[in-house]
Amino acid sequence: MTRQRYDTLMSDVRDYTMIVVGQILYAIGFCVFILPHQIVIGGMTGVGTLVYFATGGLIPVAVTMYGCNIALLIAGFRMLGKTFLIRTIFGATGMSIFIGLIENYFMNHPALLQQTEMSIILGGILCGLGIGTIYVHNGTSGGSDIIAAMVTKKSNVSVGRILMMVDMTIVALTFFLPFNGTLEERVQESLPRIIYGWITIFVYSYITDTLLNTNRQSTQFVIFSNKWKEIADSINTDAHRGVTVLDGTGWYTKNNVKILLVWCRKIESVTIFRIIKNIDNNAFIAQSNANGVYGKGFDTMKVKAIKKHNA
Repeated sequence: MTRQRYDTLMSDVRDYTMIVVGQILYAIGFCVFILPHQIVIGGMTGVGTLVYFATGGLIPVAVTMYGCNIALLIAGFRMLGKTFLIRTIFGATGMSIFIGLIENYFMNHPALLQQTEMSIILGGILCGLGIGTIYVHNGTSGGSDIIAAMVTKKSNVSVGRILMMVDMTIVALTFFLPFNGTLEERVQESLPRIIYGWITIFVYSYITDTLLNTNRQSTQFVIFSNKWKEIADSINTDAHRGVTVLDGTGWYTKNNVKILLVWCRKIESVTIFRIIKNIDNNAFIAQSNANGVYGKGFDTMKVKAIKKHNA
């Protein structure tokens, strides 16, 4: 096995392991802290919750979730790429398994936290950490992600806007769950649960965005060193980042110098510093935050190219 294939394999193993960790966090947040309080949230989890309460608990949340995800994948099979399809099947299957394993226990026992507000906030944080971990490692949880992927193929509407609209609509359907009472009593019963569901959506969306943005923040290094060759080679081989070598002149000494220009993720900054320190403790380094780095190894530009019309 070549070095490149080995690195790719280990990267995939690491990604899928962390996706499983994210699924477990999400399942705990939902089953332990949100579901026992009969709160509906977004995505296929929310649809599964609606069906669960509408059928009096006869159809588990995990079963509905998995069925809806499979139906969406079949509907969008031609529009979705092979990689997205494989990772979605893995994500949807794992999520349904973990939720299915623990939902029944916590629905038949008292809620771990009796105070609804504290419970849904903690549940939202865990769900957000779970979803964020899945996304950071190029995974998907299915559900709304599939809908967003299909819509963005045909429309310029942003993914975030699509997900928010779908999730808030699912939560609002709580109002139509079976209820024995007058319309006024239904409103008094359903409205707080809908508001709690929307609060949960905002909590886990904020945590997910924070986790994603922290992971995607980039840093720029400008490095001056007499041992620039060793540093550049080590950054290439150990940090797996590209290095650009620029020519410069020190105006005080009038000597020609080599300048190393490096971009990396913020979480990789410590690795770059260690490499430099181990090779040349007297190197001159300038570090700055980069608002955005686009290209191979970083983010992808998500703007539409301007179409040229023939005269």
